[in-house]
Amino acid sequence: MAVLEFRDVILAYQRGRPVLDGVSLQVEAGQVVGLLGRNGAGKTTLLRIAMGMLVPQSGRVTVFGEDPRADVVGVRRRIGYVSEVQELPPFMSVKDVLTLHRSLYPDWDDALAERLGSRFQLPIGARIGKLSKGQARQVALLCAISHRPELLILDEPAGGLDPATRREFLETSINYLAESGTTILFSSHHMTDVERMASRLVMVHNGQLWLDSDVDQVKEGYCLALIPEDDVASTDLLLGIPGCLSARLRDGVWRAIFERAPGKCETDLQRELGCPSVRCSRVGLEDMFIELVGGRS
Repeated sequence: MAVLEFRDVILAYQRGRPVLDGVSLQVEAGQVVGLLGRNGAGKTTLLRIAMGMLVPQSGRVTVFGEDPRADVVGVRRRIGYVSEVQELPPFMSVKDVLTLHRSLYPDWDDALAERLGSRFQLPIGARIGKLSKGQARQVALLCAISHRPELLILDEPAGGLDPATRREFLETSINYLAESGTTILFSSHHMTDVERMASRLVMVHNGQLWLDSDVDQVKEGYCLALIPEDDVASTDLLLGIPGCLSARLRDGVWRAIFERAPGKCETDLQRELGCPSVRCSRVGLEDMFIELVGGRS
């Protein structure tokens, strides 16, 4: 049974303009899934539906096999969650916030909370309102992690953290949980975070699930094809080729992402298009994301 499942989920804030348009997705136990998409693609909406904070107009969502709204307290105790705009009470001290969360979660791990708080030098006696944005973010992450949740949902968890702190804190925290089999779903604009920490990549674009693949498969099984403008009549011609995910014309060259290994793709396209000057190469995750969102409307 999947830890988290979406089936044909549709949600629109305005009639006729769905933010999510028929999304189906399963997240299995122990997976670390990176969720990508440009602003407004539907990432935050998807995560809020998983938390039972939003209700889709159509489709079904289950967490641990249950409707997340059927037993809100019971389900939430098994989940760690940090939202993109999460704010802790500014008048409370770090110690008070941790004490409050300890009382809410029967499985709270004092040793883990102390280890993480000490490692990142969080000022336990300081009020939340006096902390930097990055420090407050660390406290929120610590609270989400220290009860060792079965499912961890993070919406842009690195907001406000400098690159060095972001890397160490997220990697340390996620590694602690991954070792114990926690399922993790996180969204991020930082491609390096996704590439380092996720084992699976999911991309949402225009409200639909556009890409769902193991990170290793993305690295090995996708490529960027560069094709002279004169050898292709239109974008539709390229998009009609099996395995083509996106295509755009830039500076006299068609740039297309294909779900094929570079060598095979180059040989296939040279034959199919009758164009010996086609060149295909591996593409990094960040460049691939830019090409994908730029090569489709």
